[in-house]
Amino acid sequence: MQGKPRKVRKEEVVTREYNINLHKRLHGCTFKKKAPKAIKEIRKFAQKAMGTTDVRVDVKLNKQIWSRGIRSVPRRVRVRIARKRNDEEDVKEEFYSLVTVAEIPAEGLKGLGTKVIEEDE
Repeated sequence: MQGKPRKVRKEEVVTREYNINLHKRLHGCTFKKKAPKAIKEIRKFAQKAMGTTDVRVDVKLNKQIWSRGIRSVPRRVRVRIARKRNDEEDVKEEFYSLVTVAEIPAEGLKGLGTKVIEEDE
């Protein structure tokens, strides 16, 4: 099956909300390494989802992951990942990803899928 390779648009500014299941990504991880590993896994997830190697994690998200200590990381976390244009001088990449905490509805995370956020700038 030799077809045309699908073109994925990675050249645009976009914001999406994702549920990240940290429980499955940290299974079998040593207790004293869970929170640092969770941050690394969030970075890895954002790289794959947005196609950028430059991923910046917000301070509030870091605090939420560490809020219950190094061992008791939340099972799931709702994050908002925004691909933004890099305006700094002499950068290798044109875009970077900013990962922040998303508001969790009162019903919980069940049934929430990926949601594209429309931003009027």
